[in-house]
Amino acid sequence: MAGLASSSAIPVWLGEDDLSCIICHGLLVWPTTLPCGHSFCRDCLGKVWGAGGAGSPWACPTCREALAPRSRLRKNTLLEDLVDKYSRAARELEDAELAQSPAPGPGPAPDSAPDLASQHRPAQPRVAVQKSTTEVMWELTEVAQELVDIVKNLQNQRALSETGIEKESSILGMAPFSGEELSLASMKRMTSNTSEGKMSNILRHLKEIQEKLRGHVTWKEGPAEHTQGTINPTFDLRSLSCSLEVSSDCRTVTVSRCPQPYPWSPERFSVSQALCSQALSSGRQYWEVDTRYCNHWAVGVASWGMSRDQMLGRTTDSWCIEWRGTGQFSAWTMVKKTELVSDRPEVVAIWLDLEEGKLAFYSVASQERLLYECEVSASSPLHPAFWLYGLSPGNSLTVKQVKE
Repeated sequence: MAGLASSSAIPVWLGEDDLSCIICHGLLVWPTTLPCGHSFCRDCLGKVWGAGGAGSPWACPTCREALAPRSRLRKNTLLEDLVDKYSRAARELEDAELAQSPAPGPGPAPDSAPDLASQHRPAQPRVAVQKSTTEVMWELTEVAQELVDIVKNLQNQRALSETGIEKESSILGMAPFSGEELSLASMKRMTSNTSEGKMSNILRHLKEIQEKLRGHVTWKEGPAEHTQGTINPTFDLRSLSCSLEVSSDCRTVTVSRCPQPYPWSPERFSVSQALCSQALSSGRQYWEVDTRYCNHWAVGVASWGMSRDQMLGRTTDSWCIEWRGTGQFSAWTMVKKTELVSDRPEVVAIWLDLEEGKLAFYSVASQERLLYECEVSASSPLHPAFWLYGLSPGNSLTVKQVKE
């Protein structure tokens, strides 16, 4: 069967995550591929293996498969070529966007020193941060409340001011107004009444707007309103990566210090991930995850058929939020990344509403706060899903016991 002509080019969509090293989170530099098939920067591997001491075994940071000591690392030239092409395409895309953007305002002097740090790595396209409709509606509701308070304060100040003037006139024993003075006083009082009427109308309209906004934000009532569908998921041992181990009650998953001798199974993840046994196909479900003892993690949902060599959110049947350190908080839905701005949540609540086709994540450690929400549509049941950074032995995630 004849193959494609050598001159043919087939467009392939690649993202930065496809060509990144999970150790440094940047594009691969001098990529080397281990016998297990996972690729990393050569220098990153050297630092990881060197940190373990001279007697520590060499193992893949992702799947923990052991390597022969002092194995020779070879460059993966195909991956290096892909990284170079991706970097050039990213630069061209950025240059095209800059050419179409308006002329910038005054900037640094032309002879100023270039930013060497920004030139060390090629510019990458970034996904714009987007606020959900619910978040915007709640912000508008809060603004409306602030305006209501401002108008009420102005009314109180005006009332106090007018009362003070009347008392002062009475104390000083001022003579009755002349005809001209009476006319001027009447005009002032009429103006005051008109202003008071306008402020009352403004206050009434603001309250109407406030009520309408509140009627559209019932979805963001907070986890306390959602606990009617509380579940307490348990980890499914069939899906558990060999780099993870679970507690006896199957509610805590921990990065193991050495590969676990689990039997091979096509259901088992090759990366440090696990699914829970509970298959969610209808109704509304709520559960909580304690993330305090894990430095890098992802929590969300996925179908049981999710590819076992892919990470959460990088498939069309998985959704998650992911914490990789300060300034590296994001949501992954339908293979798309959305950057999030938030402090590290210590306890994450997940609210899955399959009746409405919605998924929401909350921070609930000290106060309820919406982190992210999105739509979900799945042709098969969804399972609670978890990822832990495989290079941090001892790190753990715990499904909290929540009472209904």
